[in-house]
Amino acid sequence: MRAMMAIMVPVLFAVLHPGTAAHSDAGQPEKATLQGRITLSGAWALYPMAVRWAEEFQKTHPGVKFDIGAGGAGKGMADCLAGVVDIGMVSREIYAEEVKKGAWWVSVTKDAVVPTVNADNPARELLLKKGVTREDLIRVYITGEIKAWGEVTGGAISSPVQVYTRSDACGAAQTWAEYLGGKQEDLLGVGVYGDPGLAEAVRQDRNGTGYNNINYAYDAKTRKQVAGIAILPIDLNADRVITEDEDFYLYRDDITGAIADGRYPSPPARDLHFVCRGRPEKEAVTEFIKWVLTDGQQYVPESGYIKLTDEKLKAELGHLQGQ
Repeated sequence: MRAMMAIMVPVLFAVLHPGTAAHSDAGQPEKATLQGRITLSGAWALYPMAVRWAEEFQKTHPGVKFDIGAGGAGKGMADCLAGVVDIGMVSREIYAEEVKKGAWWVSVTKDAVVPTVNADNPARELLLKKGVTREDLIRVYITGEIKAWGEVTGGAISSPVQVYTRSDACGAAQTWAEYLGGKQEDLLGVGVYGDPGLAEAVRQDRNGTGYNNINYAYDAKTRKQVAGIAILPIDLNADRVITEDEDFYLYRDDITGAIADGRYPSPPARDLHFVCRGRPEKEAVTEFIKWVLTDGQQYVPESGYIKLTDEKLKAELGHLQGQ
């Protein structure tokens, strides 16, 4: 797969007056006077949540500025280890070789990768009724044995399956590949940069299929599937019918509920991480991560993500505090 240069998408937040804060830090002047700049880059999966957290954190800490950029989990890890950013956003497991280079991390939330097709797919009705099995997906993405949509549905539809994948080093592709028993470089398809790019490629191709992090497959306002694409249901028990307990894709709240209670498999569900080069030493960074693991969790469900368990959050907070 041809490598592409990651693109930094900076977001600078305006300073907000403390009076607009959703939570008061009265009696804690040391937080009210917190100053500094926090830089983050990395996973598209975590980018919308990080933006929301930064906006809310600034309401009670107006002296803290944020610079947040997407570009893929690989970029986030590389930027972090190179000291280019304070926090790398990573949407896959942390590798042993990265730990040896100084990667320190905490898990902050959870989401999942879902398969997609064009909303006008010629086999849409059957696909939504029957779904696809993990074996079908392996034959599409790994071996390339499936060439036509009729080979998936069992019908006579000869329209070709056009596969799209990610061209950037990213957690979504790695997680999707792990579910199919491979690695990102094993995935077939036309390489497209970024989560938004992959969704758009499928939206523009009637025969297209791809995969996205859930917050790029569902509209943030309506919480319905993004116009022009459809989530391809996974036939988890391989009985060639999507039963009621497997039918949780129409709305974002349904899929997040299925991820939370374990009905959707892991992978492609996974934890999302903040990664630093060693335990953070900057006060602003430490306080921000601490807030994310505590007060900031209230913004997770409404933002389309899944909260970690209280036990997991407590453990991550202890890790931040050196316990």
